[in-house]
Amino acid sequence: MTHHPTLARRHWLAAALALSVAAAVPQPAAAQAFPSKTMTFVIPFAAGSATDQLGRALGRSVSEQTGQPVFVENNGGASGQIAAQLVANAAADGYTVLITTNTTHAANEHLYKKLSYDPVKDFAPITGLGKGGQVLVVRPDAPYGNVMDLVAAAKKSPGKLSFGSGSSSSRMAGEMFKQLTDTDILHVPYKSNPSALTDLMGGQIDFMITDTSTGVPQINSGKLKALGVSTTQRNPLLADVPTIAEAGVKGYDMGYWFAAYAPAGTPPEVVGKLRELLVKATQDDAARNFFAGSGSTAWTTGSEELAKFQAEEAAKWGRVIKAAGIQPE
Repeated sequence: MTHHPTLARRHWLAAALALSVAAAVPQPAAAQAFPSKTMTFVIPFAAGSATDQLGRALGRSVSEQTGQPVFVENNGGASGQIAAQLVANAAADGYTVLITTNTTHAANEHLYKKLSYDPVKDFAPITGLGKGGQVLVVRPDAPYGNVMDLVAAAKKSPGKLSFGSGSSSSRMAGEMFKQLTDTDILHVPYKSNPSALTDLMGGQIDFMITDTSTGVPQINSGKLKALGVSTTQRNPLLADVPTIAEAGVKGYDMGYWFAAYAPAGTPPEVVGKLRELLVKATQDDAARNFFAGSGSTAWTTGSEELAKFQAEEAAKWGRVIKAAGIQPE
């Protein structure tokens, strides 16, 4: 009966060995094994929007880098609130990522009395992704040769002209235009910029200031006419189109940005891994083609840098919205 102590000792040794092996494994094992299954990139706007185009380009690259599928899910509507809330409520494991813009993370808090998510507390910032500009477009047969023709028409018939918008960036670009030109123009909201452009081409609205990635193809095909770009520099894709400021609206500047967020509480090492994957993805061909094709540029940050930038942007949007006299809905 003397073999029992050795057996017990063997069990004890095995257990001790297992423990020491476990202790030797560095803590961020989650990050090393991450991702080990399908990831979901949630887009707060419709298919075909700029954010969707970028999200799909990044998803392809992340999938190639990791060997794991990346599912791109469009959840448009309510100015991105539906998608933002979905990600805010998702498991904080890095498998659900919000690919979004200043709409959900800088503007909405000033546009809605009650948001279904908190743009700061509910998210772990991953990285900035890109920055871009917008373009003021009208129908080719519209009676405006330039921006000041449009301003003159708006002054002549207050409240008669209308502009459409399918994102907060687009909406604020129009509101800033009204503020700086001192005009009364009717705002018509849409679920996304592509649907607003369809109505513009169909004659239901008079103009819109849309992101370049949805506007440029329509301008190039002759379906729309560009009067001015929203940034302080001319857009390389529309080199002969003046900036709105150059065209006579002094001080006009309204760009937009893309960024990635995970649910709050996602482990820092997982956020770090996501950042690494996404930063690399912005340099891949698909994303480079998107940036070149839309006249936007890649822009990546650290998590803290993104949080600080977001706070500054939220303050800026708050000022424009307040000055526009927009009452939160």
